[in-house]
Amino acid sequence: MLATGLIAASGLAWAANALNNDGKNAVTVKVDDKPVVSANSPLGPSYAPIVKRVAPSVVRVEVSERAKTVAVDNQLPPFLNNPGFREFFGEQPGQSGRGPGSGRRGQLLQQQPAQEGLGSGVIVSADGYILTNNHVVQGADTIKVALNDGRELTAKVVGTDPQSDLAVIKVDAKNLPAITFADSEKVEVGDRVLAVGNPFGIGQTVTSGMVSGLNRATMGLAYEDFIQTDAAINPGNSGGALVDGEGRLVGINTAILSRSGGSNGIGFAIPGNLARSVMEQLAANGKVVRGFVGVSVQDINPELAEQFKLTAREGALIAEVTPDGPAAKAGIKGGDVITSIGGKLVKDGRHLRLVVANVAPGKKVTAEVVREGRTLNIDINVTEWPGEKSLARTNGRGRGELGADTDDTGTLNGVGVADLDQQTRREFDLPKGMRGALVTSVEPESASAAAGLQPGDVILEINRKAVSGAEDAVKFTEKTESKKTLLRVWNQRGVRFVVVDETVTPAASS
Repeated sequence: MLATGLIAASGLAWAANALNNDGKNAVTVKVDDKPVVSANSPLGPSYAPIVKRVAPSVVRVEVSERAKTVAVDNQLPPFLNNPGFREFFGEQPGQSGRGPGSGRRGQLLQQQPAQEGLGSGVIVSADGYILTNNHVVQGADTIKVALNDGRELTAKVVGTDPQSDLAVIKVDAKNLPAITFADSEKVEVGDRVLAVGNPFGIGQTVTSGMVSGLNRATMGLAYEDFIQTDAAINPGNSGGALVDGEGRLVGINTAILSRSGGSNGIGFAIPGNLARSVMEQLAANGKVVRGFVGVSVQDINPELAEQFKLTAREGALIAEVTPDGPAAKAGIKGGDVITSIGGKLVKDGRHLRLVVANVAPGKKVTAEVVREGRTLNIDINVTEWPGEKSLARTNGRGRGELGADTDDTGTLNGVGVADLDQQTRREFDLPKGMRGALVTSVEPESASAAAGLQPGDVILEINRKAVSGAEDAVKFTEKTESKKTLLRVWNQRGVRFVVVDETVTPAASS
């Protein structure tokens, strides 16, 4: 279809200029060669002046990766691990199996062909610094940058930040046309924007649209706060510019939501303020240093707001405090709600993470905390974020058969619980010193199942009372007058608060 359309368009352009046999124009058309004037155009202003200002600052990024041998994680068939079989294929007794075609035990090596990719980038300084997406340049052996004036330059990676999907590269050039940043905090839904980039490698392309939404989280990045736009963004636009009506950068085009792989009117850009903060650190140090206070948080839904007697849902509920972390040392507790930090209002858990990340390690900030109806001001000494590996929990442990369950007859209807014995702690890889009641079974149609409780969860608190074992879990729920029970629960993904509402009858499965 694409080839047919191009051919038809080309033929039409030729026919319009054709002459008849008398040497005269076959078709006479009206021509108005004056440029579009914003004030007089019934279709609104022309974007041409903006595009002329922005276009030189947006570049094409071409990356290539050499052919290489990579290990395939698929397990070898058992017969390939037989020493006699390996010897038949030329491996001498005592060899480790790391010759051609083999990797670590249980792996095969295969040749990965050379790869090429295209993306976009934005010139942010006259001396050659260019901002783009990490996924554009990740793994690249060579990077070429094509400027708007036709020059093609080799670029080197200055620094990358997978946590935000941003990267800074640099070319050896002077007096480049650097883009101007806007304050992306002032962007509003409904603002007109232009997306400039290099979709599908066809050349620089400009599309228009508006800001469709703010504060989107779609890619599962550690730090994301996307601007959503309906301006067409396609493969190859990654790393390109999203600009406002004055040609100022409000975002770095990054992703689309599409089933076809092409634009579907839902595109996402990293806000300019976040991009600028990351870019400045990468350019200066080659890495990003983020603030850390040591809390696990969750958003406040209506059920939690009711349980914690909150009048508003803004803020971040503290589900867990890292032992010996900055927040713990400052006196922050699980169940606290942080409503502002460092003078900035906190919208939700993700927003708190972004705000803290932008605080320089070593700085003291004041957190406004709601605790049991009282508002407290607590000073926290921010430290450097230790990285995901230091904070990661072991995931995906199997769940085997446990000892005898203690069936609950209180408000936690349909939940079986057990004490945390030595076998349980090994089986579920529980943190040392953890106290609570292990959930061993959950009836599928129960309110507890609807609340998200699963076998393998550990109940740490019931209605803000610490649970030391299965007996406590039963006793505390039997004494609950309300039909709504507040639990603090641990699993391999972290700690969270859960409200089990017995007044709501879960819909029966059909």
